[in-house]
Amino acid sequence: MSEPDVERRTLRSLALMSTARPTKPPSFSPSFQRRAFASWVVDSIHKRECCFFEKGVREDVCKCGYAKTHHVDEAIKPEDFAGESWDRHRHIREVPTDAFGDISFGGVGQKTGKYVRVSTDTSPEILYQLLTEQWKLSPPNLLISVTGGAKNFYLKARLKNMFHRGLIKVAQTTGAWIITGGTHTGVMKHVGQAVRDYALSSSVQGQIVAIGVATWGVVHNKDTLVHSEGCFPAHYAMDIEGQGRLSCLDNNHTHFLLVDDGTQGHYGVEIELRSRLEKCISRKHLGNKENGVTVPVVCVVLDGGPGTLNTIHNAMLNGTPCVILEGSGRIADVIAQVAGLPVSRVTIALIHDLLKKFFGQEYDGFPDLKIIEWTKKIQDIIRISHLLTVFRVSEDDHMDVDVAILQALLKASKSSEPLGIESWKRQLELAIAWNRVDIAETEIFTEESQWKSSDLHLAMFSALVGNKPQFVSLLLENGVSLRAFLEEEETLCELYKQLPGCLFLRKLAKRVQSSRRKRRPTLGASRTPVHSDQTISMVHVSDEVRHLLGSFTQPLYPPPSKPKQDYSMSIEDSSTSVSKSSKAPLREDNAEPQRELGRDLFLWAVVQNNKELAEIAWEQCRDCMSAALAATKILKKLAEEGRDADEAEDMKELANHYEKHAIGVFSECHNCDQERAQKLLVRASTFWGRTTCLRLALEADDKNFVAQSGIQALLTQIWCGELSVDNPVWRVLLCMVFFPLIYTGFLVFRRDEVIQRETEKDEEMKTMETVTGSVLRTNYHGLDPSGLRRVKVLGCWSRLVGLYSSPQVKFYWSIVSYFAFLFLFAVVLMIDFQDMPSAAEVLLYVWLCSLVCEEVRQLFHDPDGFGFRKKARMYINDLWNILDVLSIFLFIFGLAFRLTTELFYAGKILLCIDFVVFSLRLMAIFSISRTLGPKIIIVRRMMTDMFFFMFLLSIWVVAYGVAKQGILIHNERRLDWIVRGAVYEPYLIIFGDFPTNIDKAAFDIDSCSMNGTDPLKPKCPVLNENQTPAFPEWLTIIMLCVYLLFANILLLNLLIAIFNFTFQEVQDNTDRIWKFQRYELIKEYHSRPAAPPPFIILSHLCLFIRVVVLRRPPLKYKEFKDELTQTEEEELLSWEALMTDRYLLSTQQEQSQSMERRILDTAQKVTTITDRLEQEEETGSAAMVKRLVRLEEQVVQSAKALQWIMDSLKSQGFGAKESQSLTLTTTEETPDTLRNLSEREDGLHVKARQFHYPNSKHTRFPVPEEKVPWEVSFSSYMPTYYAAEDSGDNLDGSESEALDDHRNPGGRTGIRGKGALSRLGPNLNIDLVLTRWRDSQRSVLEYLAVWDERKGTLALPGGPVQSSNDLPVTLKRTMGKNLYEQINELVSEGTKVFEGYVDDCRNTDNAWVETTVLNIHLDRTSQLMGDINHQAMCSHGSLQWQEVSGKTQLGSDQRDSLRQVAELHNRKF
Repeated sequence: MSEPDVERRTLRSLALMSTARPTKPPSFSPSFQRRAFASWVVDSIHKRECCFFEKGVREDVCKCGYAKTHHVDEAIKPEDFAGESWDRHRHIREVPTDAFGDISFGGVGQKTGKYVRVSTDTSPEILYQLLTEQWKLSPPNLLISVTGGAKNFYLKARLKNMFHRGLIKVAQTTGAWIITGGTHTGVMKHVGQAVRDYALSSSVQGQIVAIGVATWGVVHNKDTLVHSEGCFPAHYAMDIEGQGRLSCLDNNHTHFLLVDDGTQGHYGVEIELRSRLEKCISRKHLGNKENGVTVPVVCVVLDGGPGTLNTIHNAMLNGTPCVILEGSGRIADVIAQVAGLPVSRVTIALIHDLLKKFFGQEYDGFPDLKIIEWTKKIQDIIRISHLLTVFRVSEDDHMDVDVAILQALLKASKSSEPLGIESWKRQLELAIAWNRVDIAETEIFTEESQWKSSDLHLAMFSALVGNKPQFVSLLLENGVSLRAFLEEEETLCELYKQLPGCLFLRKLAKRVQSSRRKRRPTLGASRTPVHSDQTISMVHVSDEVRHLLGSFTQPLYPPPSKPKQDYSMSIEDSSTSVSKSSKAPLREDNAEPQRELGRDLFLWAVVQNNKELAEIAWEQCRDCMSAALAATKILKKLAEEGRDADEAEDMKELANHYEKHAIGVFSECHNCDQERAQKLLVRASTFWGRTTCLRLALEADDKNFVAQSGIQALLTQIWCGELSVDNPVWRVLLCMVFFPLIYTGFLVFRRDEVIQRETEKDEEMKTMETVTGSVLRTNYHGLDPSGLRRVKVLGCWSRLVGLYSSPQVKFYWSIVSYFAFLFLFAVVLMIDFQDMPSAAEVLLYVWLCSLVCEEVRQLFHDPDGFGFRKKARMYINDLWNILDVLSIFLFIFGLAFRLTTELFYAGKILLCIDFVVFSLRLMAIFSISRTLGPKIIIVRRMMTDMFFFMFLLSIWVVAYGVAKQGILIHNERRLDWIVRGAVYEPYLIIFGDFPTNIDKAAFDIDSCSMNGTDPLKPKCPVLNENQTPAFPEWLTIIMLCVYLLFANILLLNLLIAIFNFTFQEVQDNTDRIWKFQRYELIKEYHSRPAAPPPFIILSHLCLFIRVVVLRRPPLKYKEFKDELTQTEEEELLSWEALMTDRYLLSTQQEQSQSMERRILDTAQKVTTITDRLEQEEETGSAAMVKRLVRLEEQVVQSAKALQWIMDSLKSQGFGAKESQSLTLTTTEETPDTLRNLSEREDGLHVKARQFHYPNSKHTRFPVPEEKVPWEVSFSSYMPTYYAAEDSGDNLDGSESEALDDHRNPGGRTGIRGKGALSRLGPNLNIDLVLTRWRDSQRSVLEYLAVWDERKGTLALPGGPVQSSNDLPVTLKRTMGKNLYEQINELVSEGTKVFEGYVDDCRNTDNAWVETTVLNIHLDRTSQLMGDINHQAMCSHGSLQWQEVSGKTQLGSDQRDSLRQVAELHNRKF
């Protein structure tokens, strides 16, 4: 495999593991993609068409609804054909679809979408594949099914705005799919308008997915969508006025699934397929993970009629939460009105009133039986309160629709399983998938949830990989410990393998493959792992980070001592979280901790250029300043090596951001304590490769950081050495010559300043003690009697060494020595340059030899551990070093030539040129000057500008020179005079040396040579017969004028302008650049021997003996790198952390007071005031409505009172012959009945009144809550008959009488007969609860459970019986005959926990289930206990001992039974 192929394979494997960003598909041409898509659609998706034409209402229209012209030829039969009649199931067939592609709606914005015509029998998996793989939609994190009124309805402005804003916000933030009916009417139109408003808004980014599932047969203008090879695009016209009974597609939806059943004009065809598609999507796991939570589904309801009620009812029975928007109209308002009421108060009469109120004229067409059915469904809906959420604008003004939707999902999740840490984890996983930190704050991280750090580790990993910084902050605030989270290196390794596509990942992939190539020959074929070329470890990360930081640092993640226990993980096996290497002992090569977990997370965020995550992790670092400077170095190195200009610019911007952080932290430290701040700069950081902050800043080229006054003060202090920084220069120079002056106090040393400060402090404390009379201060002071004892006074020798070892003094002696060297050099060149070298010349050679030795020492002196290669690169990059090397080589060549007779003079010339170079090197002495140093930087920049300017000038010089030379001189063959005439003379003209040979008046024939034979004279121009120049004088003068105009005026002024621009540009930065470059000069003279050249050669000799002969380690200087003890470092880092907190606090205060923040706050306040005003306006109208409602209620009560009076009068004989009832709503219940009903509310059966009877096609007659008791009159009650073993539903007289003899004690169920039960009347059932103590201490109570293969859940052993004194026969198969007989003997000794009627879904009016719950407690040491344990081991999970607790996974009835058993044994359930 070639190297590029291996790289691509590694990158592909790394990318497949990344869940943060999807892999980028290969780029094919659009035409190829369309052909591939068309081929897939034709093969996978079908439509339905009629294959038998039969006349319908009209002659030319088939019973399928399509015209005769829309049928194929074989579908049209002869008129005398009498074979069969049209049937939907037999005469509609599936064929490949012919309508798919892109749909363009035209108009403003040119909205486009995608569509396909599908059959009603299409597999939802195929549709999901179409959406995700063919249409490239990202898998959803949430599915929002919007349903409601299909006709246009009015929404109040505020509710409309809240719905639009909330729906789009929840879809945009969570990555949800919105599914609607897709047409331009009703609720679908409102969703489309919300998507349109989103598209016009610039405040949100990303695509909103709005999928319209519509019926193909009701789409208006659908013919424009039909093409056998697809339409790319199909131009669809929305003809609202001419659509008739059909509907137009909504132009704001993004995708359309047009469901076809082969008919036309029939609505509701898509409902079944839409339901199956939603169920299919709800079974998909979030993030395409194999385990974890599935995609949640929520139903949002606006308006709606009876069909919407059926949708809500079915959705909630299937466990889908619903959000009802109160105020949207009709059925939504009906449900909203009764949502907070007890089920017993939701009566048929109340539903009558509400339907009449909210449906208006539609109410008159509703049959009474339908209203009874709807009442039952509404009662079922409000009974499942955890799945129902009503959004009320009046009450929820503080909450938007998006929050209501997400809270509904979390409420449903809480109620679907017992409250526990696993439930909270699932909810947190949902909130992270939705990226809704506000929901997590209010709903998950509450006082009810008790979180441990380990419980949040998976959520932390998901938040980091998913790039959700707000969640990372929230998790850290709520107890996540980075030490526990990143304790295992495998977690950090997994994070690096989950990196999104970035430059660091590509570099890491290259390093992985290169390391595999190096190891493969040594490992051998048999020992190479299968995926060894795709293995990543922290060693690779450490090597790459060290490459970015620099070789002067130590590895951040050193390799383990044993190679076999490498922290490595296969890229293909990313699910492994813990490897055997975690059991390896910790490294003991260094007592200090090598890993800092805040640093690890910060580094992971920085290498992917993630500002938000890096900012959070940086605040968790212990060594914040080093971390910020290391980030600048890494980011600038990545920007330098990257090829993407935009990405490089982002990296540089982030690097500047962290340089500002480093400056801010250091400023806080320096303002608080200068001495500690300077320690931070030169402290060797154990967390960042044992390098210093100062070194990192220099390597990262952080000029702004180095230019800080505190850092410059440190450099000045190092520059002065033991001398005080306040000494005037003239005093230092005087003491250099007359050193005895240092003993007179003429020169101040730093030690003297320290002693003076201690003395002043001591005197101040004594004064305070005298004034205050404090004994405490005296005692404290007595422990340390004198500050003078802590600092010793410098001795005579120490002062002398301190003077001459100061870098400042070394520099001054070097200047003096260099001037002496140049003076000697000049004397030798001008006066004493003999054939044989004189004594002065020999001294010059010795002097130069000492300079060469010093340059060699500087090249090999490497206290920072850069390595020779980097050190040599740094040496060459310095301009002054280049001049040093050039001068030395010129001197060597000049000396070699000078010692030979033939090249003696050439050698002198080289030495003279070398003197020029040495003199230019003299400018380096000004670099230390604060005044002249920045000017040298400006001169260097101007030299660069002038170098490029000379190219522009040379064009004019050569152009004029060649033209002039060709006009004046004919065939000049001497090269030196050609160059003089074409280049040299035009160049001199710029400086005012005008030529005389272009003017005939100034021509002198004696000053030139006719044939060019005289080497000292130029050749004469072409002459006439009268010996005068023949060239056109007017032309040469014009050429000179033009040349002078452009060269002297234009170009020279351009050069001046360039210099001025450079000066203005660099002037502001020269001080900063000078401060940055000052470090290298100070460090050079700090490490330089004290003796100046030529005496320095003696110091070089001593150094050579020490290092090479004696092999002693080089001296280490604490001024630039200080190794602190662990105690000192901990104290310093704690202080730095305090200063960092202060800096962050001040930064937050500045941001809060910034102009942008104030504008945002003002805008938010204006929005809040506007919402309040709108609310007040609506509240006023709502109050009026409430008053009218109360008035209507009073009228109704008055009417009832009048009716009662009239009834009383009639009973006494005063009634009229004909009277009209004033009752507004016919009801059959009395107040006593309602009172009795409310008392029995908790005892009414619910499962026995489910609409669909289990395992059959029969439907129960709807029985509302109030009609359940037999004593309540229910004249409309007409239950169907069903018995599972009967072939028909007909009854004879005897059977009817038998049914009347058996009446369900729980009340009406909506169905007659035996149903699925074995007999009429009670059907006995036993649930056996076998319990034991887990241990002898009786700490845990356990029960025996059996695995129900039919339901796939655990259950109590039991079944139907003939008598409550015997066990169910079905247990023989589960427990075995022997065990069954032993337990059967103990039935009489058992304790009956419960006996009576059970609410079972199989119950009917005439047959019901009665259950006896029997508890038999077993002794742990009994023989029966041993037999049960043996049978449980042999049953392969069919028998299991489970703990008696509230977390048990049993049905609701059996959980109640188990609770009673726990109470029986005094155990908490």
